[in-house]
Amino acid sequence: MKRRAYALTAILCAALALGACSSTRLGGSPMRSAAAPAPAPIEAVPSGPVESAPLAPIEGQALPPIAGSTAPLAPGLAPPSGGTDVAALPPAPAPAPASRTAMVGNWTVRDAAGSSCRIQLSSSPALDLYRASASGCSNQDLSKVNAWDYRDGEVYLYQTGGSVAARLRGSPSALSGVIAKSGAPLSLSR
Repeated sequence: MKRRAYALTAILCAALALGACSSTRLGGSPMRSAAAPAPAPIEAVPSGPVESAPLAPIEGQALPPIAGSTAPLAPGLAPPSGGTDVAALPPAPAPAPASRTAMVGNWTVRDAAGSSCRIQLSSSPALDLYRASASGCSNQDLSKVNAWDYRDGEVYLYQTGGSVAARLRGSPSALSGVIAKSGAPLSLSR
């Protein structure tokens, strides 16, 4: 019985506390804030004109048809008579620039001596870099590669100890650059 009384008292105290905190601005009782002035209305600020433009197509998908023309043709097919003039179509969008995620994966490495090995660039973080691993590399600098990064369009390979082993530039399918210590040319391909 006493428990019920305590529970009922606790509920009543909570309800009274919440009621005391209510305000007319929040839809509560007008008794507490009758002397408070109403908030001033907020004036809308005009913004500049809104412009729109069509989005670029997703890489690997066909361009949408141009108003007044027929749909794009499949590669290797000639347009039917009265069809779309290929010269009238807008140029294809430039390929998307390389990104860190595009560089993730397995690479075959070829050095100036003609030897090859494998380097895997992972998306797993390793402090402020990403994990990498080398296998079968006869070059001492490449065999110690354990991290990598992509900055300003370049892939940096790091070796144990944090020094740069190689710096490369290119596309998600082929990279070329130099070994940092010797300056010897280096290429990576998928």
